[in-house]
Formats: sequence, C-alpha cells, structure tokens
Amino acid sequence: MAPGNRKGWSNCQSNTWLFFSGVNGLSIYGNGQINGQGSCWWKGASYIANHDLDTYSALRFHQCNNLRLTGLSHINSARNHIGISDCKGVTISRINISAPENSPNTDGIDISMSTHVSIRDSRIGTGDDCVAINTGSSDINITGVSCGPGHGISVGSLGAHGSYSQVEWVRVQGCSFTGTKNGGRVKTWPGGSGYARHIYYENITLNNVKNPIIIDQDYCNGKHNCPDKAKAVQVSDVYFSNWRGTSAGEEAIMLNCSSHSPCRNIMIEDVDITSSNGGSKVYSICKNAHGRFLQATPAVSCA
Repeated sequence: MAPGNRKGWSNCQSNTWLFFSGVNGLSIYGNGQINGQGSCWWKGASYIANHDLDTYSALRFHQCNNLRLTGLSHINSARNHIGISDCKGVTISRINISAPENSPNTDGIDISMSTHVSIRDSRIGTGDDCVAINTGSSDINITGVSCGPGHGISVGSLGAHGSYSQVEWVRVQGCSFTGTKNGGRVKTWPGGSGYARHIYYENITLNNVKNPIIIDQDYCNGKHNCPDKAKAVQVSDVYFSNWRGTSAGEEAIMLNCSSHSPCRNIMIEDVDITSSNGGSKVYSICKNAHGRFLQATPAVSCA
C-alpha cells in the first residue's frame, strides 16, 4: 500500500513508488494487490500538472529485459499504474488494473523505448489510456485485453513540442472496449517528426464507446485548436479490421490527418459500428487520409 499523502512520496526515485532498474530475468507474480492510494493526488491534479509530474507511477521498470508480470491487481495509482521503459522482452498477463473513470492521468500501462512487449488476458479500467504506446517502441502485441473505463488503447501522443518520435509494429487483437472515451487511437502533435507505422487493430468488440476509431494528427494535449505547423509525424500502414459493436457518439470513425503530411495506406475493412442510442445514426470524418475503406459501416469517404 502506497503512502496515503503527498509527503510520503517526497523521496521516491524517478517519481515512482516501486522502481526496478537493470534487473534482467525478473518475475513478479501472485494474486496480491498493489494499492497506490492515489485519491490525494487526483484532488490536486492542477498541482501535478504545474509541477511536471506526469511520470509519477506506482510501479515502473527501466532496462529490465526478459521481464514477467503475472496475476497481480493494481488499483488507484497516483498517476500511471505500470511504466515500462527501455526494456526488451516483456510479458504481462492475467493482471487487473482499476481506477475511477474520473481519476486524471491514471494510465494502465505506459510503454516507451521498449521492444518485444506482450500484454494479454487482462482487465484494465482507468481514468486515461488503458495502454499507451510511446516513442521508441516496436513489436508490441496486445491480445485479449478488456478495456473500460478509460481512453482506449493508444499509440502516442507522439511529436510533442517538435520532437522526433517513432513507433512501429503494434498489433492489438481480440480486445474489447466498454464505455471508453476512445477505442483504437493514434495521436500526434503538429510540428513533430518521425513516424507511426505498421499498426494493426483487429477483431475488436465495442460496447458504448464514444470515439471507436480515431487517428488525430491535430492533438495538442487533448485540444483541437493547435497552431498550424509545417510538418507532422508520418502516420502510415494503419489497419482496422473486423470491428463489431456500438458507438456512444455519432462520430464513430475519425481520420483527422495533416495537410502537410497526410496519412498513407490506412485500411478500414469489415467494420460494423452502430449507435448505442437507438435510432441515432453514426458517421465518419476523413481528412487528408489515403488508403482503402471496404465493407465499412459507417462508410468512409476521403476527398
């Protein structure tokens, strides 16, 4: 159980309660619970933002190769529940992560600068991304994850403050989203550079999801009034296939790409998304995206 007040976190290395660094072959397993007691932080969300404490985590692994996490429950982290950074060969399975829907920035699992990561057969419900895949990550496989509440399974955000970012070879399959803000999402900031490519969201089940499919190259900390920039992270080879379920909002598919660096080779195929609000209709928005849109409901048309 983590400290129940902010003062108890004052000497935590790397803004993390439980921190493992450079431990290869580490296994953590069992049916116990890691309780971050985060409510004292959520009430002071503005304090956290103003003091740049976005990396506060309950449990973080840095440069831990061949890592195994199995069976534990993680609840109510101050910020991110589990952080994976600069690791190679990670398997996370049969875990439960839970925090209230209105708890700020309580991502389930954050991945950065890591390769060969597998997350499977787990339940994640938080106030932010169930899984966030950040720059330097490749060969990420997420299978059989039940997400909700939360902001979905996201690639990004990438390219913040003009930075260079790269993510590739991400496969999300056999997952479900229930009552989430987003489903499958790729988000990049204007003015960044690099790429997000070879990303697959396949065999997905939706239940009352506000924004099921979204690519947003106009993301600036959740806002959409970003200043125009002459470059963007290149988004390409993104596939959404075999999706079924309901959308809580009318905008079921949004492809919002940059005029300076349009999205390339986007495929939406065998997708059937209907409204969860009875007779309401759903629609798609497509801007500066090129690819193939086949057997999609709602239909996708890009000029």
